[in-house]
Amino acid sequence: MSASGSRVVAVMGKELAEFRRNRLIVASTAFLPVMFLASPTVSILLIKASAPSTVLDQRVEASLFIPLLIPVLVPALLSAYSVVGEREQGTLEPVLTTPVSRAELLLGKAAAIFLPAVAIAYLMFGVFVAITQVAARPAVARAVWHAPQLPAALVFIPLLAAWAIWVGLAISARVSDTRVAQQLSVLGSLPPIALTALVSFHLISPTFGLAAALAGALLAVDGIACLAVARLFDRERLVIGRSH
Repeated sequence: MSASGSRVVAVMGKELAEFRRNRLIVASTAFLPVMFLASPTVSILLIKASAPSTVLDQRVEASLFIPLLIPVLVPALLSAYSVVGEREQGTLEPVLTTPVSRAELLLGKAAAIFLPAVAIAYLMFGVFVAITQVAARPAVARAVWHAPQLPAALVFIPLLAAWAIWVGLAISARVSDTRVAQQLSVLGSLPPIALTALVSFHLISPTFGLAAALAGALLAVDGIACLAVARLFDRERLVIGRSH
């Protein structure tokens, strides 16, 4: 696939403007990150100094896992809307009459979701860690700062976001209802987060080798998914919303 950078940026700008005009999308992308920040932050700050180490470890594990839902759910909702939502609003067909190529359309839509979703996820993680280091009890702050899940989360955030985007775009290109697309997109984005949960909660022994293998596998899957989604982005299918 070849693409013009200026056209990709133009598609990305159009997508971001479309998201801003949709109040439900704006509300969802604002509410979910705040909720997934508030819950683990309160949980960490309420840990007592006398809490046993097992309780502390469990609370830290849960608190570092919950924000990982941000780079899954936010892109899932945005990507699910990206095609079918535009089709419902009547704004998709005019775009498809322009000289923009399939690659440019796909990359522009994906970038418009990926960049803000990953930025929000990193911001929420940064705020969470900063609050724990300033306001939590010293033992708790040290446990968060030295938790192996923390650097792993920084690596997995963009990989999880990319998976959610490709799943959401694939579903959005094939269904005809935004709500159905969002529900299916969220469900389709859960497998990698479920595997991450097993590692975060030590149901699968976390090691550096395992984390590297999972990251490599997810990166490969993201690349394959990108190529698969590109096959769905032909103009006639996007307009009519069904295969032919």
